[in-house]
Order: sequence, then structure tokens, then C-alpha cells
Amino acid sequence: MATSAKSPAQAAYLLAFVVPSALIAAVYIAQYGFGLAPCEMCWWQRYPHFAAIALALGGLATRGTRLGAALVALAALAIGVSGAIGAFHAGVEYGWWQGPTACSSTSLGDDPLASIMNAPLIRCDTPAWTLFGVSLAGFNFLISVSSAVLVLVLLGRRGKELGR
Repeated sequence: MATSAKSPAQAAYLLAFVVPSALIAAVYIAQYGFGLAPCEMCWWQRYPHFAAIALALGGLATRGTRLGAALVALAALAIGVSGAIGAFHAGVEYGWWQGPTACSSTSLGDDPLASIMNAPLIRCDTPAWTLFGVSLAGFNFLISVSSAVLVLVLLGRRGKELGR
């Protein structure tokens, strides 16, 4: 069954693609435009968003089918996973619990050894940027979890529409 442009299902499909795409674009702008280097847990939050984008594209390509709905539901779950990692990361930043000891760094450049020796350590327990006391990890949690729930609710409405 094809969905109309104004249906809850269509909104779910678009939201499942737009949210992770916008969040990934924002972190790359922060990284390359404003010099906010990601720590290890920042990278962990990106991977589920990449998966969500691919799943949402598959859902959009097969929209109106059970496969499309399943792919969008999986995209929502991937977005939620990124949000959960963001919640853990924010907790590490606020000192609520201990995080991993891994650190990450920027590219190696022309002289890898010199780059490694001179590279700043990017700590996971120190936020690179905050707004109103909320770090990028905290914003990822807030946006991702709420978006994942909304996508799943909208998909649930699709099921009610089909059952009429």
C-alpha cells in the first residue's frame, strides 16, 4: 500500500533519514569548521547514525511495503542506540560514572611519528563544547532518543491505518 505525502508513515520515513543525516552533518561541521576534535566515544555515536542513514534510504526506496517499514524501524533503533551511547558519554562527561581510557587524535599528516608525538589527547570525560550545560553528547541523546521514539510512534500509526 502506497503512503500519501501527509501520512504518519511518510513522516516516519523522512524523519528516520533526516535526523541522523543532520546530526552527522552537524558533527562534521563542528569537527572541520570549528576544530572540535572527536574523542573515541564521539566516534562510537556516529556509527549507528551511519547505519540509520543506510537503513532509512532502503526504507525510502521500498516505502509502502512491509520491508520499507521494517527498515525504517531498524533505522529508528539505530538512532536510539546512538542516543544511548550519547547518554553514556554525557554521564562520563558529568562525572557520573567512569568511561573508557581510550583516546583519539587527529590525522597523521606527512610525518606520522611527529604527528603522533605532537597530537593532543582528546579526552572522553571533557566536553569539547556545551550550550546551557549540555554537551554535544547530551544533545545527541536528547535529539536521537526523542526522534527514535517519534519514528516508532509514527510507524505504529501506519499499522493502525492499515488495519482499518
